[in-house]
Amino acid sequence: MGFGQLPYDVAHLLGGGMLLLSFMLLYQRRVGAVVSVLAAQGGLLALAAAWQGFVQGAPQLYLTALIAAVAKAVCIPLALRWTIRRLALARGVDTALGIGPSLMAGVALVALAIMVALPVTSAAQALAREDLAMALSIVLLGMLMMITRRNAILQVVGLMSLENGLVLAAVGVAGMPLVVELSTAALVMLLLVVAGIFVFQMRERLDSLDIALLHPHRGEHE
Repeated sequence: MGFGQLPYDVAHLLGGGMLLLSFMLLYQRRVGAVVSVLAAQGGLLALAAAWQGFVQGAPQLYLTALIAAVAKAVCIPLALRWTIRRLALARGVDTALGIGPSLMAGVALVALAIMVALPVTSAAQALAREDLAMALSIVLLGMLMMITRRNAILQVVGLMSLENGLVLAAVGVAGMPLVVELSTAALVMLLLVVAGIFVFQMRERLDSLDIALLHPHRGEHE
């Protein structure tokens, strides 16, 4: 299966769309827009999982697609918007690294993902190899967002984007057991709950979600 064949082209369109949205997460300057982009990425992930279920003849991937559509495209974005309103958070994005440098770092990470993933998967089919390269790129961009954003909510968004990349990698590998995909999703959902508790506790005690305010509380002695 290669370029010019419908399964290959559609899978690449969906994976490439998710990668583009990862860059949009880094580019956005408003918190509400970041959440909207995350919801769009979740919707594309659901479509990608459903398409892989069709291409691979794997009905269990339709369940993965349904979970992604409900949780990632609807429930999680709504929960994040409710949290933003509930805590009356600032609408602007506070960055530890500027938007421009973040995007340049993102391009470098995508190049790194391609250089690592393609040689390692040389024995696999072209579709699986390139899907894994895009998935690894999305994971690295999610990590970059967690590192370069000072707001705890935006770090949660980075975590969810990272997990979207992991799920994309899982659904792109033919024969991946459903339990592996669901356990990965359950782990990240647990992390999301923990992050939510952390956000509320931080807001209550520090009256802010700027993680720089945590530095004096690290227990270090100058």
